[in-house]
Amino acid sequence: MPALLILAFVLHGVFALVLVGNLVYLRKRRPLAPSGRNPLPGLSVLIPARNEAPRLGGLLDDLKRQDHPAFEVVVVDDASTDDTGDLVLAARDDRFRLVRIEGPPAGWLGKPHALVRAASEARFDRFLFLDADVRLVGHDALSRMGGLFEASPARSVLTGLKRFEGSGLLLESQVPAAILTGLPWPLVRRFRHRSLAALNGQVWMIDAGEYRAHDPHAFCRNEILEDVQIGRYLKTRGLTPVLADLRDTVRVHMYDSLPEAWLGFRKNAYLIMGGRPAPFLALWVLFGIAFIVAPIVWPILFLSLFGLRFVSDRFMRFPIWLPLAGPVSYLLASLLQADSFVSHLGRRVTWKGRSVVD
Repeated sequence: MPALLILAFVLHGVFALVLVGNLVYLRKRRPLAPSGRNPLPGLSVLIPARNEAPRLGGLLDDLKRQDHPAFEVVVVDDASTDDTGDLVLAARDDRFRLVRIEGPPAGWLGKPHALVRAASEARFDRFLFLDADVRLVGHDALSRMGGLFEASPARSVLTGLKRFEGSGLLLESQVPAAILTGLPWPLVRRFRHRSLAALNGQVWMIDAGEYRAHDPHAFCRNEILEDVQIGRYLKTRGLTPVLADLRDTVRVHMYDSLPEAWLGFRKNAYLIMGGRPAPFLALWVLFGIAFIVAPIVWPILFLSLFGLRFVSDRFMRFPIWLPLAGPVSYLLASLLQADSFVSHLGRRVTWKGRSVVD
């Protein structure tokens, strides 16, 4: 038991140090209004969409209001059975283009294939990948992100921490908590190891020439966690992910309920924790010790747990009740991870009507 106590305290200490370092890092990476002295390069906004009619319309409305001097929007309708594609046509904006496809070929998952197709249609020098469920805050959101990308170090890939909304926050809050406490972003550029890299697939930007040279979606054509793998892959090619504070620029409404969030995260949780039985079980036990067992056995660690969640949740502007429900959130996350493990082993993982495991 003393060894477990020491391990739990060490883990909580590491998480706290990483959290503080990341918050300092993010203070220097907030999009500002462009000065106007240097014109922004043209921007291609690339959106994969499958049965996204309930959410895509809001993003298209936001894009119509953008003041970026030169941008286009390419929406790939991936065999939708709703009005997804019709929304693009109804927008009646010459900057918007619709590409309809009939699903991915063998060996590909839907999202990487849709984005490869979108990139093949793109005309401008910068690519911004957005999920259909995000919203842009303000008429200058594209300009602010474009300005931040141009101000980043050479050979960077810009990604961001955006604001979360919706009804599955008990699970969704685990995403920014993991980003803020699990990956020391100040070290990403300093150390070359690929494990110190990731992307948020809902919003990221890259130079078009770099994208075409490295073809990241083709490299990750059958990866469910294509964003994490793309971040690591691009780092091996000399491109460094940069995490930006996009809370005032991008927001996302991922799920309408906790059960919907459970189904959405079930396809990813096992892969995030290793994607193979042995690494998964090791990380699952470690997660359980740090956030569930240890605080029960040594209540002082509840203070650490609440402290970590209070800082990360309030930074993300989540409602005040959420950090108070931190123990419930971690318990649900542990159960979700186990469900994801069993579902992947049984090859029962589907999303939007398609199997996502071979």
